[in-house]
Amino acid sequence: MNPAQVSNLARLLRHTAQLFPQRVGLIQGERQWTWSQIDARVDALVAGLKALGLRQGDRILLQSRNNLALFESGWAAFRMGCVWVPTNYRLAPAEVAYMARSSGAVAMIAEPDFAPHVEAARAASDSLRQVLWIGDAPAGETAYEALVQQHLGAAPDEAVVAQDDPLWFFYTSGTTGHPKAGILTHGQMAFVVANHLADLIPGTTEADVSIAVAPLSHGAGIHALLNVARGAATVLLAGEKLDPEEVWQLIERHRVSNLFTVPTIVKALVEHPAVDRHDHSSLRFVIYAGAPMYRADQRLALRKLGPVLVQYFGLGEVTGCITVLPAHMHSADDASPDANIGSCGRPRTGMEIAILDPGMQPLPVGEVGEICVRGPAVFNGYHGNTEASARALRGGWFHTGDLGRLDGRGLLSITGRESDMYISGGSNVYPRECEDLLLEHPGVAEVAVLGVADRHWGEVGVAVVVRRPGTAAGADELLAYLDGKLARYRWPRQFFFWDALPKTGYGKLSKKDIRALLLARGEVQAVQAD
Repeated sequence: MNPAQVSNLARLLRHTAQLFPQRVGLIQGERQWTWSQIDARVDALVAGLKALGLRQGDRILLQSRNNLALFESGWAAFRMGCVWVPTNYRLAPAEVAYMARSSGAVAMIAEPDFAPHVEAARAASDSLRQVLWIGDAPAGETAYEALVQQHLGAAPDEAVVAQDDPLWFFYTSGTTGHPKAGILTHGQMAFVVANHLADLIPGTTEADVSIAVAPLSHGAGIHALLNVARGAATVLLAGEKLDPEEVWQLIERHRVSNLFTVPTIVKALVEHPAVDRHDHSSLRFVIYAGAPMYRADQRLALRKLGPVLVQYFGLGEVTGCITVLPAHMHSADDASPDANIGSCGRPRTGMEIAILDPGMQPLPVGEVGEICVRGPAVFNGYHGNTEASARALRGGWFHTGDLGRLDGRGLLSITGRESDMYISGGSNVYPRECEDLLLEHPGVAEVAVLGVADRHWGEVGVAVVVRRPGTAAGADELLAYLDGKLARYRWPRQFFFWDALPKTGYGKLSKKDIRALLLARGEVQAVQAD
């Protein structure tokens, strides 16, 4: 690889601080930090970490809610040539301990509330030798802010990196077993940032403002990179809980122009009455990803917010760079040619998509197969897991594990995860189709359809439904609603009505947890016994 073809990703922050030193870069509550302050603090953190013995290539584990330290620690890791390893702060101590051990983290940055996580990480990892505490540090240990203040004014060298040098271990949630650490590299992420700016928030400048409504440890953190690259400020929520009233207040107060989130959070925001009490006319891009948005939710969001929705499809391993459905390809009118109902868009700039059969052969237009992708956004494999890397990258493609089809225009539609599809009476059933229809019923707020074992049909579908307040739709009414819209073999054989559906730490429905609850409650066994 030509060494002149890659720059340290931290150069993005340096350029912005030089161009706009006095512009605000980060806001949380009443506190604000300018780009020059953030850049100087990152330099100080780099100097402090080096003084503690950290060197290029070391891994830095982070256990924190959204705050200044989380925001700047990533840039410090990049600038040092280290690897940033942020966790989902909602993880249990044992899960964080696994990440500490599997990543080989040398240092850990954590809030005092997560002392049990730190102790678990220390007990599990032989490599972990430094802990920095965000806030008050235990006696004899290092406080993050004290280290930064001690080294303010330092000007450490920026690490020279190679194209494939890792900068971020992006842990996947996974459906079984331990999460895997996707290796994101300096070269890959330089492409991703440029691609996101071109495809997701084109025309963004230092006058724009973003708001982070999800943890910066994953997708929201990738989105923050784009705003840093353009000098657009990022607003953080005051606390860890999503409060739609607070979000709309901040959007109005700071004239927020872009945000990244997942469909369930868009749904929560536009269904809350605060959306009608606050001025959100500054919004230009509301980017949703992580899961397809159901059509009923999409229509409501378009009616409430106007033509600002941008969908992208991707996984952590390609940091979202598979498809994009830009704002002009959305419409609340089902009859409009711009509605593109069920589509997640066209291939991203510089990326290629194929629908492959189990034999790795391309399928014709309209046929369902595995969605595979290749291009500069694809990751460098899984850290410490050559078997999983080979499986994910076999045949020169990244295999997403998602099923879908391409139409004649090259637009992609997702039919579901391979693991979600079930076979009933010899026919493939994709739950997404049934879920989309059930969400059109006025009594259904949320729904998940899963396949479970059945002694006669092999597998049958069950639907877990959350009713809208004040409604009482039952199984017979919902089946009658499906009549004529969906083939009977795709209907759920049984309905369960819950008060809420479990979600991941990033706001996505968790079918793994739904299935576990069905088993724990004995509800699935009732279906199997039919």
